[in-house]
Amino acid sequence: MLQSVRLLSLVTAVPDHIIPQSQAAEASARLFADRFKEFRHLARVFENAGIQKRHAARPLSWFEETHGWQDRMEAYEEVAGALFVATAKRALDQAGLTVDQVDCVVTVSSTGITTPSLDARLAGRLGFRADIERVPVFGLGCAAGVSGFGIASRLARSRPGAVVLFVAIELCTLAFRLDELTKPNIIATALFGDGAAACVLRSGEGGVAEVESAGDHLFPDTLDIMGWKIDDTGLGILLAQGLPPFAEKELGPAIDGILARNGLKRGDIDRFICHPGGTKVLTAMESTLSMAPDTLDIERSVLADYGNMSSPTVLFVLERAIRAGLPDRTAMIAMGPGFTASCVTLRRVA
Repeated sequence: MLQSVRLLSLVTAVPDHIIPQSQAAEASARLFADRFKEFRHLARVFENAGIQKRHAARPLSWFEETHGWQDRMEAYEEVAGALFVATAKRALDQAGLTVDQVDCVVTVSSTGITTPSLDARLAGRLGFRADIERVPVFGLGCAAGVSGFGIASRLARSRPGAVVLFVAIELCTLAFRLDELTKPNIIATALFGDGAAACVLRSGEGGVAEVESAGDHLFPDTLDIMGWKIDDTGLGILLAQGLPPFAEKELGPAIDGILARNGLKRGDIDRFICHPGGTKVLTAMESTLSMAPDTLDIERSVLADYGNMSSPTVLFVLERAIRAGLPDRTAMIAMGPGFTASCVTLRRVA
């Protein structure tokens, strides 16, 4: 019989540069108002996003300049590398483990590209063993904090005693585009920030939570809801206006299906821990999952402090929920490109 997988540690980190939402709004007005006639109408999103500040890989002035692939990916390699090292070391320290004890590292990121991948580039700097198993995952977007966690937990379950390090890193601001005079680009400018999270998983005893189940739901014919447009300048956001109503209609039944495949039902969940993609998405999630308004208070506080950091954001929520005290059973939920819903259930360790 396989032993249960335990979450041994969880840490988060952000880049040093801070962009208050008021400054982001002012800069965007300077850069877009005279070139994009719809901007003045769209500018309200900066006030309505529920965000007070965000952290960024580069200072605000950098985003007022023109940048191409090389600039963006050089910034990604530098800052994502630093965040990877910082979070990995802290997560292992928190778990009482050393780097040479790591058997597998799962890395999720959809906002930058390096080949070899970040884990390989940093292997010598961190001190990974030569026989470490590396699983870099690209393209899962906002869902990757949950789906990547699920991948890491399955690897830990399949190899009893193996130490699995899971790292989620996104530098969403590097996709900021001066040339994209579109509604999705303005919304992205108001919404996304940068951050990273890391955790350690291992089958056995101890830890702060037991990973009970993991699953995903891929919605057919939904490729246009969220993703990247790739061109000579860099990554450009694809974001459908109908995401909140889609979530309100479709997410609840999808989560019910994932839970049912693992012998659970919605009533078994004491607290949903949700990826805060935005205020409207959070309201839609509360509705579809039959929660009272403003139930997702931790999610809103993370959104206010950091914005939507894509994949690591739900782990920032989990970190705060752990500090507040987890109930008996929680379910982490995120949605992302595909279009996909991901769910992982956790049991509190007594």
